[in-house]
Amino acid sequence: MAFPLRSISLPSRPHISQAEVEQELLSLEASISSSITIGTMCEGLMRLGNIYNGVEEIIGLPSNQVCSAQERKMLDGEMEGSLELLDLCSTMQEIFVEMKTIIQELQVALRKGAEAASQAKIQSYTLLTKKAKKHFKKTAKKATSEGCSMVMLLSKAREVSISLLESTVLLLSKQIEMRKQSLISKAFHKTKKPVVCEEEQLQELECSIADLENGAGHLFRKLVKHP
Repeated sequence: MAFPLRSISLPSRPHISQAEVEQELLSLEASISSSITIGTMCEGLMRLGNIYNGVEEIIGLPSNQVCSAQERKMLDGEMEGSLELLDLCSTMQEIFVEMKTIIQELQVALRKGAEAASQAKIQSYTLLTKKAKKHFKKTAKKATSEGCSMVMLLSKAREVSISLLESTVLLLSKQIEMRKQSLISKAFHKTKKPVVCEEEQLQELECSIADLENGAGHLFRKLVKHP
C-alpha cells in the first residue's frame, strides 16, 4: 500500500527557537530507531524538509550572523557537508526511479512466467541496493560536538538525514530478499495464485518506493533553498 505523505510542520511563530528544532531532530531520530518501516521513512523525509526550514530561519537571525573567524570557518565546512547531503538526495531519487523500473519489469516477467527474466530482475534490484549502500560509505555521518551552536545544529540535521536515507536503503534491500525465494519457488513451481499474490505485493512495493522518491525530492528542494 502507498503511504500518504503528511507535512509535519514545526510550530509556526515569528521566530522558531533552536531548542524546538533540536527537539524535533531528537524526536525524529528516536522514531527512526524505534520503528523502521517504509511509512516511518516517508514521514521522516517530510519532517526533515520542514526541519531545514527551521534551521534556515535560525541561521538567518541577526543574532546568529555575528561569529568569530574560527566559527565562520567551521560553519562554512558544515555547509559543505550540506551540499554533500544534497548530492546524496539527488542520487537517492535516481536510485528510487531505477528501483521502480525494475519492480515494474519484474511484474511483467512474473505475468509471463519467465523464470530466468524474473531471477535477473531480482539480481538487478539486489545489485542496485548494494550500489546505493556504497554511497553511504563515502559520506561523513557523525555529527560534530564542537563549534558554535549553528554548526552543531546543521551537523545534527545532516547526521539524521543521512541515517534516515541509509535506513531506507537497508529496508528496501530486505523487502526484495523476503520475496526472493517465494518469487522463484511459488511463482514457477506451484499454482498461478502465488504469482498473483506476489504481483500484488510488488505493486505495493512500487508505490512505497514512489512515496520515498517524493520524500527525497521534498528534502532535496528544501536543501536547495538552504543557504
